[in-house]
Amino acid sequence: MSKDQIIGIALLVASVAIILVYGYLVFFPPPLYVMGVSVDIFVLKLTGFIAILAVFGIMAWIGYTLATTPPPKPIEEIEKEIEEELKKLEEELKKEEKKEEEKKEEKAVGGERKTQ
Repeated sequence: MSKDQIIGIALLVASVAIILVYGYLVFFPPPLYVMGVSVDIFVLKLTGFIAILAVFGIMAWIGYTLATTPPPKPIEEIEKEIEEELKKLEEELKKEEKKEEEKKEEKAVGGERKTQ
């Protein structure tokens, strides 16, 4: 068996055990008292607290992330940058075309000299 399969089986067994213990404590509570209340009420209070902690903990993390992340650039600024880049590329392309034309002309002039 691979390590992942062993971990998967362990998680499955632990989950089923926790479900069974939780159900027993909620529906068939022993005559125990935790912090002044019966164990079934304590388990329900603990479950509610953990659920609220998880939901609002995630919400707090999202809020913190939104508060500390810098805002994105405006679309107009991005469009200007793209236009500038396009202009640069067009200028480079024109320069390359001129160089190619000059090379062709030099070859044509050089070829004419050889034929004379």
